[in-house]
Amino acid sequence: MKTLYLNCSMGAAGDMLTAALLELLPDPDSFVSKLNALAIPEVHFEKEKSVKCGITGTHMKVTVHGQEEGEMHHHHHHHSHLQDIEHIVSHLDVSDGIWKDILAVYQEIAQAESKVHGVPVTDIHFHEVGTMDAIADVTAVCMLMAEIAPDQVIVSPVHVGSGQVHCAHGILPVPAPATAYILKGIPIYGGQIDGELCTPTGAALLKHFATKFGDMPIMNVTSIGYGMGTKDFEVANCVRAFLGETEDQTEQIYELHCNVDDMTGEEIGFATEALFEAGAVEVFTIPVQMKKNRPGTLFCVLCTQEKHDVVVRTLFQYTTTIGIREKKCDRYVLDRTIESINTAYGQVHYKHSSGYGIQRDKYEYEDLVHIARKQGWSLMEVIQKINTEK
Repeated sequence: MKTLYLNCSMGAAGDMLTAALLELLPDPDSFVSKLNALAIPEVHFEKEKSVKCGITGTHMKVTVHGQEEGEMHHHHHHHSHLQDIEHIVSHLDVSDGIWKDILAVYQEIAQAESKVHGVPVTDIHFHEVGTMDAIADVTAVCMLMAEIAPDQVIVSPVHVGSGQVHCAHGILPVPAPATAYILKGIPIYGGQIDGELCTPTGAALLKHFATKFGDMPIMNVTSIGYGMGTKDFEVANCVRAFLGETEDQTEQIYELHCNVDDMTGEEIGFATEALFEAGAVEVFTIPVQMKKNRPGTLFCVLCTQEKHDVVVRTLFQYTTTIGIREKKCDRYVLDRTIESINTAYGQVHYKHSSGYGIQRDKYEYEDLVHIARKQGWSLMEVIQKINTEK
């Protein structure tokens, strides 16, 4: 499986992600030419060599009217509302998929700004992320992701920095409120470095493209990219990108257990539904015998690291347990994709699983039920007729 791993131990910003991904390409210069050929209004891309703490990488210099971010007067380049940004993007010569990615990233930022400022998304006035250089960064990353086309993107826990940051609304704590909102549900951490390491644009790009967040998997690395930031710290200020192949899939998962003996069947069923809604991978129950020979129920819940805390809270909230046991396990999984076929009875989706020398397909239950009810057949008859057509 083609895997992209992003190490964000020094946070992430749009220009850093652009530069890191650019270094993965066999001919980065031609891609920079492709970016400039987009003719984003007033924008010019330039790839520069950069050295941080003795490490050589790339800095992506984006200039607007010949000035780089920090030099320009931002108020001349604001595109205040989401519809302004949509208008600019709609005129770019990019594929529909890239266009949708760009707007999805900005929608993520708009939702965060809306929540922070308490106004509808349509009334959001973009500041730093509405500048032309930010639009250029988002567009470049979306194009690079389409060019690299990884099967999965794994992102490390994100270092957000500490202290305060100056922005259009004044002096704010790090991470900035919009950044913090975007990173909800994503593993983040602070530290001793004073400054903003993860920007709203960087956070939104990571959230949009990440398949999951966690440690670097076992992979055969073919390319490494270093995307350098503009600031200098005591550690190298960069995003590292690793591109390579991962074989059969393993992932770490939490297994949570608790025993209850005072819940009705309806309450157990409702708790099970709530746990799935909270993001549990699997929930099942086992009848057990407890103290004083009372019949009880053992809850077994599987969840990822990203959903761990919310699933634990849900387990306490919706069951009567006063204690939860957990263990961290390696989980071996097959690669899974959702595909579809057209049949005489309509489109049917199926899950294709592969790995460890295994190939198998399974039709989606809801599609089978729809056909069965419409035709007055059993599920077995539906499957038999679909297989006959294949």
